[in-house]
Amino acid sequence: MNTFTAKDYLRFIIPSIIGIFLFMMPIPTEEAVTIPIAILSDWLQLLIGSAIPALMTLLIIIAAVVSLTARVAKPDFITNYEFRNNLFMVSWFWVIVRILAAVFAVITLFQLGGSSTELIWSEYTGGLLLGEGGLITLLFSLFLFAGLFLPLLLNFGLLEWFGTLMAKIMRPLFRLPGRASIDSLASWLGDGTIGVMLTNKQYEEGHYSKREAAVIGTTFSIVSITFSIVIIKEVDLEAYFIPFYLTIALAGFIAAIIMPRIPPLSLKKKTYISEAEEEESLEDVPDGKSRIQHGTEMAIEAAKKNNSVSHFFKSGMKNVLDMWLGVAPVVMAFGTIALILAEETSFFVILGTPFVPILELLQLPNAADAAQTMVVGFADMFLPAIIGADIPSEMTRFVIAAVSVTQLIYMSEVGGVLLGSKVPVNFLDLVLIFLLRTIITLPIIAGVAHLLF
Repeated sequence: MNTFTAKDYLRFIIPSIIGIFLFMMPIPTEEAVTIPIAILSDWLQLLIGSAIPALMTLLIIIAAVVSLTARVAKPDFITNYEFRNNLFMVSWFWVIVRILAAVFAVITLFQLGGSSTELIWSEYTGGLLLGEGGLITLLFSLFLFAGLFLPLLLNFGLLEWFGTLMAKIMRPLFRLPGRASIDSLASWLGDGTIGVMLTNKQYEEGHYSKREAAVIGTTFSIVSITFSIVIIKEVDLEAYFIPFYLTIALAGFIAAIIMPRIPPLSLKKKTYISEAEEEESLEDVPDGKSRIQHGTEMAIEAAKKNNSVSHFFKSGMKNVLDMWLGVAPVVMAFGTIALILAEETSFFVILGTPFVPILELLQLPNAADAAQTMVVGFADMFLPAIIGADIPSEMTRFVIAAVSVTQLIYMSEVGGVLLGSKVPVNFLDLVLIFLLRTIITLPIIAGVAHLLF
């Protein structure tokens, strides 16, 4: 029988409480409800915001140059160190993506080429990502603080404790381990990218199978409360926020039950990152122990392995560099391309055409105007609300806003972050998941809208 001291318990409890506070404690501000990590991110934005676009451009250039060097020359200072090798020794496809991101970033930062390249650097394309207050610049500060303090959630037993307790719910409903509940909660109260970061780290460490990581990354990287407030304001329906968010929760819950049971997610392998067969679940409770007792013992054992302050910050900085140099270039490359297609072509209008009869069948007013918003969200999370804001029907605007939130996959943020991570999903997977989530949630949301309006 394990015997633990008060110090052992505190080693688990104190870091976990700090982690919960930083990543999950809702704090009301003048603008919205947010979390401490986001407050720290906003503070840094105010402090050095004007310099961040240049800093991110430099980091993206470094990622491109070092990755190209690694593939061509294979220098010892990269290949002989596991972290550097994993970060820079990527496939040629990702080397090209990082080079493309560097080109886009330089053109956008300096507005090179004038009007001839304006489609790349305009405020609606590259400028939306890399401009001051843009997504890439927001990711700089968010990744800094979230990555640095992520070990508080990962390394001190919180996942083991929650995983054991939540297994009875997560397994039958979503076919996921209990520890996935932490990813979901961090996303819900914080930001979808934080959920992806958590999922990626857990997958790399062998705690999630390929199928579990794909399901969690694409199904539980929930859009935050803060973002939901921004969306409902954009379509001028703030008075409906409570039914709006309850509708999102209902539609998202139903989609989370269905999505793991259908392709492409159901086809993902149950092997782990090492290609090993599925391991015996760490959530199985031994005879003679309660679930809480077993979870507490596992949590304390995990916490006892992490008693070095220097190791904590070293682990945190690795997370930061992994996200700055690995994820940000993907967001810049794919996000810019998607936004160019949305702003400069009829690509998403054409793709949205099949949704016209569906929206008409659901008896939504202004169906033709709303159709393109059903697919344009794949490019950027704000585009459906921006495009749909002028539609006269409140019911249709409500549906557009709620669908845009429940779709979850958008290339300018979560989609780009997923592709830049080790989570085993590809671009085609994300397209299919986006469309399936739209088809699943749209009738649910439309049904609620008919009751409200």
